[in-house]
Amino acid sequence: MRSRPTTSVGAVTTYLIATDSDDLFGLLDAAIGGTASLVRVSSGQAVRPAVRELDPDLVVLDLQIGTMGAMAVCKDLRLEEGAGRLPRQNVLMLLDRPADVFLADRSGADGWVTKPIDPLQVRRAARAVVAGDGYRHQPSPA
Repeated sequence: MRSRPTTSVGAVTTYLIATDSDDLFGLLDAAIGGTASLVRVSSGQAVRPAVRELDPDLVVLDLQIGTMGAMAVCKDLRLEEGAGRLPRQNVLMLLDRPADVFLADRSGADGWVTKPIDPLQVRRAARAVVAGDGYRHQPSPA
């Protein structure tokens, strides 16, 4: 798999956020909105067309989004990349529970954060995934 080129100095970084939750988008805007231009889509079906139009630096997928969730969206992006119809995308997935880690890994996500979302952790995860380092968060058992 080829990696995406890094964003050049002075270029605007764009993050595509796929969530139908206003609360989650507000949290993400507060956490990473100051570091990038955020573009929101509210359905999984809207991700691929938005990726084609924007070629974002990062795609952030909420696990539960309408009728096409993050796992299906990530697999769709990876299949399109494999067929040469899309450039490689950096994908950060927002998981609902630790048990979702296996599926996130199998779907080809570059990184994930498990809810509840910690804004500082999301910022670290976004930076790591954009840099090509990946990010795997699983909360410690209570």
